[in-house]
Amino acid sequence: MAITDKIYLKNHRQIASQLETSIPKSAFSGATLDLLFQGENLAQLNETTQERVLDFATDFLDCDCQSNPHCGHPEEKFIRYLLELREQGLGPDAIVDVMGDDYMLYAYSGDILSFLDDSVRTLEAVESLADVDGNPEAAKQARTKRHQLSR
Repeated sequence: MAITDKIYLKNHRQIASQLETSIPKSAFSGATLDLLFQGENLAQLNETTQERVLDFATDFLDCDCQSNPHCGHPEEKFIRYLLELREQGLGPDAIVDVMGDDYMLYAYSGDILSFLDDSVRTLEAVESLADVDGNPEAAKQARTKRHQLSR
C-alpha cells in the first residue's frame, strides 16, 4: 500500500459537514479529490480550509495531464514533499505536524517511519544495482540521497 493511501484529511468531519455530503477520509481518494476541487464545493468551505485546500491543489495537482488529478502526479509530488521534509532533518512526528500545518492532512507517525525506511532500502538496492551495472554516477547519487534520508 502506497504512503499516499495512508494520508488523511485532518478535519474530515468538519469538511464533510461544510460540504453537506459524505467524503472519504483519504486525501488522495478519487472521490475526495473530485469533491474538494470542484469550484462550487470549494466555495462552501470556511476560509481557513479553503486556503489549505488551495495550497494543496497548487502544490500537488498542478499538471497538464488530461486525467488530472487522477494521473498519479499528485501522489508523486506528495512523496517528494515527504522526502524533502526528511532531508531537512525532520522525523516522522515532525513531518506529520508540518503536513497538518501546511495542508490540514495527517498520517500516523509509524506509517511515515515505514515509508522512510522503505525509501532508504530502495535507495540501497538502487546503489547496489548501479554498482553491479558499472554505473558509478548512479550509485553515487543513490548513496548521497540515502545519506540525506538517514541523517
